[in-house]
Amino acid sequence: MARDVPVSPRAVLLAIFIAFGGFLFGYDMGVISGCLIMPDFMRRFGTVEADGTPYLSSTRQSEIVSLLSAGTFIGALAQAFTADRLGRRGSILFWSGIFTAGVAIQTGTTWSLAQLLIGRFIAGLGVGSLSAIVPLYNGETAPRAIRGTILVIYQVQIIMGIFLSYLFELGTHRLNGSASWRIPVGLQMVWGLILLSGMFFLPESPRHLLGNNREQEAREVVADLNSVPVDDPLVTEIVEELAEAIRAENEGGGVGWLECFSPRNSMWKRTINGMMLQFLQQLNGQNFYYYYGDTFFEMAGAGLSPYVIQTILGAVSVAGTVPAMFFIEYWGRRKSLLYGAFFQSFCAIIVALVGHYTLAPEGTPLAQLTSRNRSGGDVVIAFAIIQVFFYGTTWGPTPWVYLGESFPLRVRPKSIALGSATNWFWNFMLSFFSPRITAKIGTMILMVFFGCLVFAFFYVYFAIPETKGLTLEEVDELYRSGVLPWKSEGWKPASKRVPRAKEVVEMHEKASEENDAV
Repeated sequence: MARDVPVSPRAVLLAIFIAFGGFLFGYDMGVISGCLIMPDFMRRFGTVEADGTPYLSSTRQSEIVSLLSAGTFIGALAQAFTADRLGRRGSILFWSGIFTAGVAIQTGTTWSLAQLLIGRFIAGLGVGSLSAIVPLYNGETAPRAIRGTILVIYQVQIIMGIFLSYLFELGTHRLNGSASWRIPVGLQMVWGLILLSGMFFLPESPRHLLGNNREQEAREVVADLNSVPVDDPLVTEIVEELAEAIRAENEGGGVGWLECFSPRNSMWKRTINGMMLQFLQQLNGQNFYYYYGDTFFEMAGAGLSPYVIQTILGAVSVAGTVPAMFFIEYWGRRKSLLYGAFFQSFCAIIVALVGHYTLAPEGTPLAQLTSRNRSGGDVVIAFAIIQVFFYGTTWGPTPWVYLGESFPLRVRPKSIALGSATNWFWNFMLSFFSPRITAKIGTMILMVFFGCLVFAFFYVYFAIPETKGLTLEEVDELYRSGVLPWKSEGWKPASKRVPRAKEVVEMHEKASEENDAV
């Protein structure tokens, strides 16, 4: 077993840059919500009412928002093929190019809704694939002492992308003509090119190199990531440990998708856990606030510009992800998820019930709101913002951390692809159906999220083991051990266990007998 690996500044900077892939998704998710209420955008891609006023119907909003999510679902699965054939680094290069092309198609459209939708779908292919490759790459390169924190940075980048998109739209929404939406949308090409160009200077994953019989290159990458010479004993220890794990994983021959659900090493359990956490993350209710928060807060009588409301949400989300980088290692994965589900469920039921019984019907002028309406609106807004904060601290990053550190090299690309695809499938379902559901039941849609959060609490308690501080190989051992999830926080791999008193006595007695024999 390799000794503890020192934290290399080079490895940290590499992981932070790679997590920029999350920024791409976050920025797009934020920027499209603001475009939906821009007059020029509605004029070009919406329909016209009888009085000549342009508007976007709930159906058209669903199409525009959800087409990116449809692309992300396919992209998340497709990257499983490119991650092995092109390598982690080459795959990120390829999909960054796809994303940038999709943004260019969107930015170049004038009046064609079809062109806009095609561009969003193509950009979604890039975003979805990157969402799977980034945790895969970071999980294989980050030092295990800070692997959780590094993977949290992926979520931080998503939130930063959302927040910056809100700031840009706050500054451009008053511009005349298409510049109001074309500038914030077109900036995504800059973000894609930054990631695309930076990848030329970053190394391939050492696990992938070893898996393809490129040992010398793997040694050079390990040495670089740990700031030691290639001939340092630490490099030899790490490479030998990885090589032994790869040999064990490859004993079974070729890898098919069904192996992700095989009983060997509890793979079915690990894959289901990864998919369930991604499913439940989407049903927390967070993205509902992001996609349709402006309309929701107008119902609450906020009396603020939708762009100001978006900026507030973005700032709260950023504030929530800062403590997440500490709590992911201090609390661990299980407690972060349990605490997050508990506190968010409390906020969701308050928003649902107070909103249902106190808010005025949608479209009521501010001047006609009663004191009861305004008080209820204040409560709804406050608890919605608190829920957004707790999400950013817990359920926002933790499922991605868990997904990035739960699978052996043999099936990692495919298992992570299944988890990411689950996330994007339910992101699509949420963005497509939320406007329709909200139109019928209003704030009671939060009761749906409340029920999912309650289920999430019990699912985590009974099914999700603690993986904090373990190497990827030790996570494999954890699942093979059969330890119950609620007892897993005290579990240690064989190499770190302290012998029990009886075993120590037996060892001494055996040594004494051997000495007597001599």
